[in-house]
Amino acid sequence: MLLIGILVRIDGGPVLFRQERVGQRGELFQMWKFRSMCVDAENRLAGLLEKNEKKGGVTFKLSNDPRVTTIGRLIRKTSLDELPQLFNVLRGQMSVVGPRPPVPVEVAKYDVGAQKRLLVKPGLTCFWQVGEIDGGLLEVSDRNRIGFEDQVRLDVDYIEKQSFWLDLKIILKTPPAMLLGK
Repeated sequence: MLLIGILVRIDGGPVLFRQERVGQRGELFQMWKFRSMCVDAENRLAGLLEKNEKKGGVTFKLSNDPRVTTIGRLIRKTSLDELPQLFNVLRGQMSVVGPRPPVPVEVAKYDVGAQKRLLVKPGLTCFWQVGEIDGGLLEVSDRNRIGFEDQVRLDVDYIEKQSFWLDLKIILKTPPAMLLGK
């Protein structure tokens, strides 16, 4: 984490980025990440919304987002930008496995099915984060190709089947997904 922090600092600006997220039962909390975008990224978002690759969707995705820094591309591809969320886990705001914590603007667009994601603590990793769509033991695909509806389906499926063994399976699939940059 120290090395990543130094590399992010060399890129200019603060090392950490915090963002308000929605946790269990709709509780708001500050989620931490290594900063992977330019300092004024939030201000520049409005000008990029028309280029959203998930048009009409709940989430925003832009493959070659101009706000992402050089170091940011590397740490995002390998999910190393997420490591500071371990502190959110230690504070009890997140768990290791669970649905990823959404931003409030996304939750405002949730239908009843998607709201089920807020029944459990959000997690660092989950089915779709490791690219698992069909439940295959060795399945690791590109998580960026998983649409919002499938993310919700996978999260709700996880919530309904939650167990120690399922968590272990997801945890064991996380490092390969990170190493493969999926």
